Amino acid sequence: MKLPPGARFPTVCIHAGQTPDPGTGAIITPIFQTSTYVQEELGKHKGYEYGRTQNPTRMALERNLAAIEGGKAGFAFASGMAAIGAIATMLKSGDHVIVSDNTYGGTFRLFDKVLTRYELSFTYVDTSQQDEIERAMTPATRMLFVETPTNPVMRITDLRAAADLAHHHNARLVVDNTFASPCIQRPIEFGADLVIHSTTKYLNGHSDSIGGIVIAVRDDDIDWLRFIQNAEGAILSPFDSWLVLRGTKTLALRMQQHNANGLALAEFLSEHPKVTRVYYPGLPTHPQHELAKRQMRGFGGMIAFDLGSLDNARRLLNAVRLHALAESLGGVETLISHPATMTHASVPPERRAAIGITDGMVRISAGIEDIDDLKDDLTQALAAV
Repeated sequence: MKLPPGARFPTVCIHAGQTPDPGTGAIITPIFQTSTYVQEELGKHKGYEYGRTQNPTRMALERNLAAIEGGKAGFAFASGMAAIGAIATMLKSGDHVIVSDNTYGGTFRLFDKVLTRYELSFTYVDTSQQDEIERAMTPATRMLFVETPTNPVMRITDLRAAADLAHHHNARLVVDNTFASPCIQRPIEFGADLVIHSTTKYLNGHSDSIGGIVIAVRDDDIDWLRFIQNAEGAILSPFDSWLVLRGTKTLALRMQQHNANGLALAEFLSEHPKVTRVYYPGLPTHPQHELAKRQMRGFGGMIAFDLGSLDNARRLLNAVRLHALAESLGGVETLISHPATMTHASVPPERRAAIGITDGMVRISAGIEDIDDLKDDLTQALAAV
């Protein structure tokens, strides 16, 4: 088995980075659950010395995800936040970072409560507005960190323009691509230097693993990330690596259904009289709909909508039956959450208000169930509002 040079995306997802086990012929990469490796003689080994530094299962995943994103190398970490933390080690005291203002609450917490202790500074702007990025640039800016679509108000950043601007100012463009997945959006094709995923979400796809990945294209970044992965040791376990490899084999198929269900639910909610606003880039009413069509291959399974008040949101969230009230996203099952008290609880109320996260906002991660069952569940839950 050999992956052909011109293999299409679904084929790359299934085969990249993996070959049948030479010892047994096993078609699935084994779980190499070992902490160390026996050396043939002093200074001679088979390419593996210690489990923190190298693991065949983890390396297969890293190669798989690098190929899927179109990067040169990947580095798997114990969580998405550990991956972002590894990226942050590329910065030095006095450096400045521009960040999407509607970033994930955990990212904001790391930047605002931890990394500022090390004399790093962060400016939060609406990165869907190019002029806001430009105004925020300083001689100390070393990184432009964007999420697109953002969580949960679904703003879209023009990746090509953002990359050009970052590089003009001698800064790296870092893209958290978790919400889209590489099936829908490949930031490296638009000039991104580094791409991050919480592999917990769409890449794994089954809500049974926590992990993170950084994909890099620059040789100096690759050298540093390899060093820091070993030095800090926040590695993804062999079993979790195997679980994500299992997930990427069906990524292309799953994303087709996530896309279809996401669009169908967004259209359904936009026509419901009790819903005051729907946030979904696939709707023509979305302010960056045309950009999303150019930059994305589909619009994904993430939707946010507003019911006008916390009381209304609570009524709906307590009434759903098929939708699971839970944190996270990207699994085969549909999840529903309340950003203000769940994913973005660490963001101060005034900041949530400024970026549009209201107490009446509800977020859905559309799974791959039958769409009519999902609509029926929302219909009965909205009746309680």
